[in-house]
Amino acid sequence: MKVIAKLAVIGCTLMVSHIVKASDNVVLVTLDGVRWQEVFNGADKKLLANPDFVKQPEQLKQQFWRDDKHARQAQLMPFISNTIAQHGVLIGDRENGSTMSVSNPWYFSYPGYSEILTGSVDEAINSNDKTPNPNKTILERLEQRADYKNKTALFGSWDVFPFIVNTKRSDVYVNAGFMPIEADLLADAPLLNALQQEIPSPWHNVRLDSFTYRFAKAYMLAKKPKLLVISLGETDDFAHDGHYDHYLQSAKQSDAFIKDLWQTIQTTPGYKNNTTLIITTDHGRGSNANDWQHHSSKQAMAKSEQGRKAFPEGIIGSEHIWLAAIGPDIKPQGLLKTTTELKQAQVAATILTVLGENPKQLNPAMADAIDEILK
Repeated sequence: MKVIAKLAVIGCTLMVSHIVKASDNVVLVTLDGVRWQEVFNGADKKLLANPDFVKQPEQLKQQFWRDDKHARQAQLMPFISNTIAQHGVLIGDRENGSTMSVSNPWYFSYPGYSEILTGSVDEAINSNDKTPNPNKTILERLEQRADYKNKTALFGSWDVFPFIVNTKRSDVYVNAGFMPIEADLLADAPLLNALQQEIPSPWHNVRLDSFTYRFAKAYMLAKKPKLLVISLGETDDFAHDGHYDHYLQSAKQSDAFIKDLWQTIQTTPGYKNNTTLIITTDHGRGSNANDWQHHSSKQAMAKSEQGRKAFPEGIIGSEHIWLAAIGPDIKPQGLLKTTTELKQAQVAATILTVLGENPKQLNPAMADAIDEILK
């Protein structure tokens, strides 16, 4: 009888635990093409002083360079290097025994975002073309359920996201590229929509991140999604253009957005102490002056004659990525020293586990969660 009673108590405990976890929310933020080198070391001294990539080297050095590594790191991304380092977890500092990389063989954006959001690798996704993703993201898998209906959303600066999430099939809410925000979501919607059209973006297919973040924050407060993805894109495009100064300034602003996002989460009923924030990137970049602008594998470079000639071995190191996380389901351990290389494909299952879901039930082919960071 005592055994039966004990089993009943254990069963009730597990049920309560599941209910508590199932009430959690997750906000995933991706910073396109931000190198682990800057996240963990701050500004790169060689690139700071390179006139090919910086218009005013002395001014930029004064803003971002510090002799002490942590001070340099904190000058660039203070929220990640201070708050998350103290109260959450960081992965990807390869110089200090923490490693993470993509699983896909391409090392660029569409394959990376598909890997992050599906938890698996489809090698046939081998371009950034606007082709509907044949694979279901975790946003779609959850959106199909009654308890998640209208509770998933993605905001992105890049206009390819509707195809990555396959909005025609998935019915997931996506606002990306230069899409306007609905007028009823915030009082400033008409002004922000007008400014988005009036302020020229340097790129034809990527809007400025400020609009993406402001739209996403307004949607979060108005609609209270359980899973929200915010994908900022300026860093990658500034890097491709060879503007290391703008790349750094955008990375710093992205960190400020994340700080504001966390403060908003922690002061909003329903999200406060009940939301996990995860930040990662879709790919890395090269580590030298001749290749930091770029990213792609040897296999990807082989597809173009120009790429094959310029980088016959691909962009070495552009598969290396990083991750940061903070929240009630994250062990506050600072830098996680890894025993094996963690993978980008594990992000999806980690999100689902935090939400109280069984990843393998949703997709048996999904990579395992990063259990080392979970309580």
